[in-house]
Amino acid sequence: MDVSEKWGTDVDTAVNLALDELKLTIDEVDVTVLEEPSRGFFGIGSKLALVRVEKKKPVEKVKVEEVKEAPKAKTEPVKTQKKEKSEKPEKKPEPKKPAAPAVTVAKETVEMPAVEDHAALAFLKEVTEQMGLDIDISAKADHDNVFVNIQGKDSGTIIGKRGQTLDAIQYLTSLVVNKDQENYIRVVVDAENYRSKREKTLEKLANRLADKVVKTKRSVRLEPMNPYERKVIHATLQNNPRVTTRSEGQDPYRRVIIELK
Repeated sequence: MDVSEKWGTDVDTAVNLALDELKLTIDEVDVTVLEEPSRGFFGIGSKLALVRVEKKKPVEKVKVEEVKEAPKAKTEPVKTQKKEKSEKPEKKPEPKKPAAPAVTVAKETVEMPAVEDHAALAFLKEVTEQMGLDIDISAKADHDNVFVNIQGKDSGTIIGKRGQTLDAIQYLTSLVVNKDQENYIRVVVDAENYRSKREKTLEKLANRLADKVVKTKRSVRLEPMNPYERKVIHATLQNNPRVTTRSEGQDPYRRVIIELK
């Protein structure tokens, strides 16, 4: 059996039931959410989640933490022979097109003025105080954007595992900032320059895996990423003449695939 459809009180429960039936792990399947769960009103009209879990086709998988740059092969000098005059000159390889740089958070905020009274600041200060965290919060903002920077000894708690807590806090802050707003305000919450560091890591990973795809002529499927991280991978390789990228699956299991053009 390669496909299973299961109901559950939530998406994760339904996915786990399907995985148990297929005897597979989450990295070995593609998940499609057919129906979202609903709690209803005081338990009335609640709906279960329905998912379809399908075994993946054999494509090489790569985890960010496990990707290591292959050692460069040693090259021995090659003896050259004199070429005859009638021989045509060798064509020089065409230079690679530079990859389009992903938008860097730090560069975006250079010209933004600092603010001390903002809904994002008030919300985050209240939340972190309730959590008992020792951190400093500052913000920059204009009409369309707000950038919040968090620093301090407890900033690691804010970041969480691979930035998952930071992403959740950013999402909640965005809901607060955009409540009753006519025009959408983009919210970015960063801690200890984590997002810029993560961008650089993903850019290096994307280029290294692109070279691997060209060399092996096999597609590479990355681990699930959030929309922001997938955007970095796509932007880094969008001008690569040899490979292309696409996303597959449903959040939070959506991931990027790098393949030959």
